[in-house]
Amino acid sequence: MLQTDYIKLEDKFGARNYKPLDVVLERGEGVWVWDVDGNKYMDCLSAYSAVNQGHCHPRIKAAMQNQMKKLTLTSRAFRNDQLGMFYEELCALTNSHKVLPMNSGAEAVETAIKAVRKWGYMVKGVPEDRAEIIVCADNFHGRTITIVGFSTDPISRRGFGPFTPGFKVIPFGDSKALENAIAPETVAFLVEPIQGEAGVIIPPHGYFKKVRELCTINNVNLILDEIQTGLGRTGKLLAEEHEDIEADITLIGKALSGGFYPVSAVLSNTEVLGVLKPGEHGSTFGGNPLACAVSREALKILTEENLIENAAIIGKKFLSGLKKIKNNKIKEVRGRGLLLAVEFKLNAGGARKYCEELKENGLLCKETHDNIIRFAPPLVITAEQVEWALERISEALSG
Repeated sequence: MLQTDYIKLEDKFGARNYKPLDVVLERGEGVWVWDVDGNKYMDCLSAYSAVNQGHCHPRIKAAMQNQMKKLTLTSRAFRNDQLGMFYEELCALTNSHKVLPMNSGAEAVETAIKAVRKWGYMVKGVPEDRAEIIVCADNFHGRTITIVGFSTDPISRRGFGPFTPGFKVIPFGDSKALENAIAPETVAFLVEPIQGEAGVIIPPHGYFKKVRELCTINNVNLILDEIQTGLGRTGKLLAEEHEDIEADITLIGKALSGGFYPVSAVLSNTEVLGVLKPGEHGSTFGGNPLACAVSREALKILTEENLIENAAIIGKKFLSGLKKIKNNKIKEVRGRGLLLAVEFKLNAGGARKYCEELKENGLLCKETHDNIIRFAPPLVITAEQVEWALERISEALSG
């Protein structure tokens, strides 16, 4: 079949809730992917940071195959021999006390919302059904009805109401706004360390130090959504480390399985996750032995193969190269680690055309919010491969 045949099948039988680039991929290895016609591309999106370890990492593949031969799913009605070790290794790596495993990032966010609401009623003493969670404008935490209800993106919200109450929206990066928004009923502040979908928006230095201080003083749980920024993407295991703070609740997913399987987790302490009793929350697939075996190996690779350090070092090189591109239509180049963005001025005609040109030159990336290109290659990328990418990016974006 030709690429056009595959595209016609998708368009005929699939819902049109995505607008992908017209490339049909069939194979991947490391930073590279190949389409059905055999054309080779560098992946500079990493499935929105889900394949930090690179496409089809052989160690994760072997762990998955070995576990598949033995046991894949028990549900949580029974125990399995992978879950406890997954808990122990993940807690040791992230300095957490308790883990609640789920499947998708959105499920992790929903789990955290439920947990802090119940914590508010049982521990903080908030009156029933009065718990409030503060979130930030331009956030992206998932696609469920509750989550899009506190989004400020009209495309995400329009036509999906009525929405779940109990959320207050403030500007991102403004600690004074958070201080003014906190009320006796506030149980949590849910925030991304860097707003990825908004276009790699980095808050002012010192912001999270102040946020941590405000949450502690007011007995408010700080929930950091590290589903995209976590597990090495920004040059630290968790992005919170850039300001030397610790969240009360940390949400991870995406690269937790290296792209092999949907796995997410809520990391917290006994005080918060201890409010959930048997029967109050769960997931048929959450914590299954296949997911745990895959995630255990994916986590080991991050540290044993020095991918976190590589993201910090190579990310600086990539960012420096992007900043050297001369184009008066570019508004700003920014990033941390291997989470980078080039933002164009609003009158520049959008970023999609550059993504399409880069695709023709063997590099895959994707626009966000029309005028921003995000570059986020797998963390296995080398200095030589970054040079290769920068040559093509400079050629497409210059002028």
